[in-house]
Amino acid sequence: MTSALGPVVAAFKLPDLRRRILFVFGMFALFVVGRHIPVPNVQPDAAQGLVQGGLLALLDAFTGGALGKFSVLALGIMPYINASIIFQLFGIAIPRVAELAKEGESGRKKISQWTRWLTILLAVFQAVMLCTWMSRSEVPVLTVSGLELIPIIITLTAGTCFLMWMGEQITDKGIGNGISLIIFVGIVARMPTDVGKTYEFWRSGIFAWTNVLFLLVIWLFTIAGIIYITRGERRITIQSAKRVVGTRIYSGGSSYLPIRVNTAGVIPIIFAIAVIMLPGQIAQFMGGLGEPWGGYMRSMGALFSPGESWIASAFYFLLVVFFTYFYTAVTFNVADVSDNLKKYGSFIPGIRPGRPTERHLDRVLSRITLAGALFLGVIALLNYYVPDVTRVTTFTLVGGTSLLILVGVALDTVQQIEAHLVMRQYEGFIK
Repeated sequence: MTSALGPVVAAFKLPDLRRRILFVFGMFALFVVGRHIPVPNVQPDAAQGLVQGGLLALLDAFTGGALGKFSVLALGIMPYINASIIFQLFGIAIPRVAELAKEGESGRKKISQWTRWLTILLAVFQAVMLCTWMSRSEVPVLTVSGLELIPIIITLTAGTCFLMWMGEQITDKGIGNGISLIIFVGIVARMPTDVGKTYEFWRSGIFAWTNVLFLLVIWLFTIAGIIYITRGERRITIQSAKRVVGTRIYSGGSSYLPIRVNTAGVIPIIFAIAVIMLPGQIAQFMGGLGEPWGGYMRSMGALFSPGESWIASAFYFLLVVFFTYFYTAVTFNVADVSDNLKKYGSFIPGIRPGRPTERHLDRVLSRITLAGALFLGVIALLNYYVPDVTRVTTFTLVGGTSLLILVGVALDTVQQIEAHLVMRQYEGFIK
């Protein structure tokens, strides 16, 4: 027990690392408090009844139940994720944005500023749609309408801006990716409520204990698969030539270049959810229009609701695969890796430096990413089909999506703490 707690004690002994970890927990506490602060002129019980299923239930899970309470954080962090996706796509399609990204810190600051402004616009748009829909629902959630909705729209937008600021602060002053950690704490904060509902349903006989046991078995196998794929990597042998730097001679040697099976981590599923949620939300909010437009919008909403139709499920699966390749290409630049190997006199045995090395790395990366992309696609769809198999519907994120985010973010955070400990010659968490 003492040896297991050794790395934890060592992490808290380091002032800088302890300060970072405590800062993250402080941000978590602010998030938990914020999800309980209601927006004025709202009937929370009516709001909870409107988010029992569909995309709104999924959004409610990512916000830690803030949408069901219609709190100041009801929109969550999704507008910021959507804005980030848009500018990453702009980096491919628009040369000016791509040039800014290569200009170093000044260019990244300018892109970050544009992303923040776009986040505000998307948050205002989603807040208007949400307030309009909830004020016109069969059981009105809002007790005001018209221009009186403006303060509520501003409050919801401010909540998203606060989460955006919180994510950036966690990334800069804490440990791990701030945006992923906000989604992580939202899922964790929602879990006690889901566990309580599961217990009540079991006591009332809605489903048997064998259903819950079956769900736990699926969870265990899913977690094992996530850890196996997340930790899996392809090691490419690298040979270094003898180099002369000044008056020193550096002998050559062999090492390896690791390429992870799941280089993109949890980001593809988060991106795919963000992309599919926006048109799905718009269609769901406009479904209350009069006929025939209301019927058209409800039909369109079904196309962006995985689990309701095979078309939506296939579209969601393809989105996950696309974003896996897209984010892998962004984070692992084959051309830069090939140039760096050539610059430092390293090469892959049997492969000539330059373009042949680049083609070889691209071929290996494409093949290994396919396995990771297909795995992520299956994990994403488990969320919609596991409830049908187990009959346990009390967990909003019952399948692989929540587990992938929880396990992936936890592993990434632990690895960053590990790096801080190893730099200071402490034994880390991972043996």
